[in-house]
Amino acid sequence: MAGHYDKRETRDEGVREKDLMKRLPQVLTAAMKVPAWRRHLGKIDPRSITTRAALADLPIQRKSDLPSLQKAALPFGGFVPGKPSAFGRLFMSPGPIFEPEAIGHDVWRVGRAMTAAGFKRGDIVLNTLSYHLTPGAWCFDSGARAVGCAVIPAGPGNTEAQLDLIEAYRPSAYAGVPDFLKILLDAAKEKGRDASSIKRALVGGAAFPASLQKEIASRGVDAYQTYAIAECGVIAYETEAREGLVLNEDIILEIVRPGTGDPVAPGEVGEVVITVLDPHHPLIRFAVGDLTAILPGASPCGRTNTRIKGWMGRADQTAKVKGMFVRPEQVAEVVKRHPEIAKARLVVVRNGETDAMTLKVESRTRSPEFVHAVGESVQAILKLKGQVEPVKPGSLPNDGKVIEDVRPVG
Repeated sequence: MAGHYDKRETRDEGVREKDLMKRLPQVLTAAMKVPAWRRHLGKIDPRSITTRAALADLPIQRKSDLPSLQKAALPFGGFVPGKPSAFGRLFMSPGPIFEPEAIGHDVWRVGRAMTAAGFKRGDIVLNTLSYHLTPGAWCFDSGARAVGCAVIPAGPGNTEAQLDLIEAYRPSAYAGVPDFLKILLDAAKEKGRDASSIKRALVGGAAFPASLQKEIASRGVDAYQTYAIAECGVIAYETEAREGLVLNEDIILEIVRPGTGDPVAPGEVGEVVITVLDPHHPLIRFAVGDLTAILPGASPCGRTNTRIKGWMGRADQTAKVKGMFVRPEQVAEVVKRHPEIAKARLVVVRNGETDAMTLKVESRTRSPEFVHAVGESVQAILKLKGQVEPVKPGSLPNDGKVIEDVRPVG
């Protein structure tokens, strides 16, 4: 049974929340010293932002906007305090998006995930993520060192050399994408090589479907998932309970309706928004672009932090209809204009050789006047005509989709 990284993981939920809200104004104060954050946040008093409701009034910053923001003011768009030389390592992820690595202990917050996966002092970790340009390998490397492991900086590919490394060093743990773990195990079996020393794994960076989980487990490897991004490291991680992913410490999580900054109801699928309490590299209401939902209750593993279901798709649902881009925030604006609407979903279809769309709205109001008014809002905001279909409250799927494009591909 894996232990806990520290006592913070099992503290009372109220104590954690009080600590997060106490530290939030300090991070906002640090951010407001930076011109780009001042422009983004506007005239706020950081001392007054001490509740989740107050935080929800601040504007969203979207990961998808970072390439253009950074290009306008290289390298970090002016959102990172200090000079690049003040950091330990400097990375570039696809986009391109430029990320700094702080100087310190386990700055990517991976140690908790590795502890939960059973990594411990004295283990040898085969790290197969890339050490070139992007931070992934360095995230896992620092996490492994934080829990006392030795690391083989193997990187991806070169299967034959990897098998040589495994037989020579006998690593007990694997870090990397789940697909490559299967490739290694398959190659070892095919070539009669011994990879049996690997007993556990921490995987990320790619989907880990149930079929692959079952396959890896059948090979005698206990693998755990992480949910991480290059901007801050591990957001949430799987534990031995196997019931969702537990939120990492020092992160405030919100789940919002895609295209907006509005928090959804508990249990509803929405977009991941995080606030990272790091004054040296603040992320404030950072919309990651992924969908998930919060699970009720605490994990049976004893960790008391919030649990999420894991990755449930992408929040960017922009569709091109009749040559016009239609975005989730436009659908949200239609909903705001009509308080009778509890939830909406724009369905885009192909009607013969023409694009067509229907806005399905959960509402108890079904009068022709209401339908007509909503239709006018659709045309005014989306600049396209569409049908409006009132549906029973609670009947739309809880999958985070605001725009459903069901047009055939090809």
